[in-house]
Amino acid sequence: MLRAVAWAHRSLSHSSSGFSARMQSSGAAGSGVLAERVAVLTGSTVGIGFAIARRLAKDGAHVVISSRKQQNVDRAVATLQEEGLSVTGTVCHVGKAEDRERLVAKHSGGVDFLVCNAGVNPLVGSTLGASEQVWDKILNVNVKAPALLLSQLLPHMEKRGNPADTFFCLSPSQTLVILFQELGAYNVSKTALLGLTRTLALELAPKNIRVNCLVPGVIKTDFSKVLYSNKAVWNHLKEMQIFFLSRIGQPEDCAGLVSFLCSADASYITGENIVVAGCSSRL
Repeated sequence: MLRAVAWAHRSLSHSSSGFSARMQSSGAAGSGVLAERVAVLTGSTVGIGFAIARRLAKDGAHVVISSRKQQNVDRAVATLQEEGLSVTGTVCHVGKAEDRERLVAKHSGGVDFLVCNAGVNPLVGSTLGASEQVWDKILNVNVKAPALLLSQLLPHMEKRGNPADTFFCLSPSQTLVILFQELGAYNVSKTALLGLTRTLALELAPKNIRVNCLVPGVIKTDFSKVLYSNKAVWNHLKEMQIFFLSRIGQPEDCAGLVSFLCSADASYITGENIVVAGCSSRL
């Protein structure tokens, strides 16, 4: 799905509202490469999103977790706070305008990173068999929502002495390296995000804002279980073992790259769609 934005140069100043948002968490004050930075993550209570949230917090950022259900948000926040990490949480269904507005209103005082990981796939089957309702849901959540959320948060990011850092596009399946016909409409939405990444990178470059896209392969999450639990699909992957590492990816395999892209070390990287799949589409 889509996700993250970064200024090429870091500032020593931060808004008092952004800093206070960090200190309201019961987690310890951050130290590390992302210290004193604030990250907002959608779809971040399980799987890849949760692994990214944990990594960014361990690297010093204050992390705002969000997803559709309050109990999931509460559980994820409690888990990370018990690890001494600086996190808060809020409910946000990214496909609902009122939820996006509430998320922006709560955290408009200061946001450095936006990582959009929320995504849906209500249909496993034929692309041409997808109903209009299925198409609307997939495109609304997977493509429109990240762009709309960024447009809503961007003015507030620009208020910061050190505004946004990276806007990522996360694809929680290997649809862009090897296309699976069972995920037809979902494939299309993820391909659209590659174009959105390039378009936003070009549009926001004059502001020194970076836009990058993470493209995970087959990662062991509930979301992609339809792939790695399918014997026919898995046998197909094994037949291509010349290109693959001999294991399924883990959510943590994606988290380190996101932290790097948020850091000053990645200040000259933008418009990239980076594959984390145990293989290379270029081989």
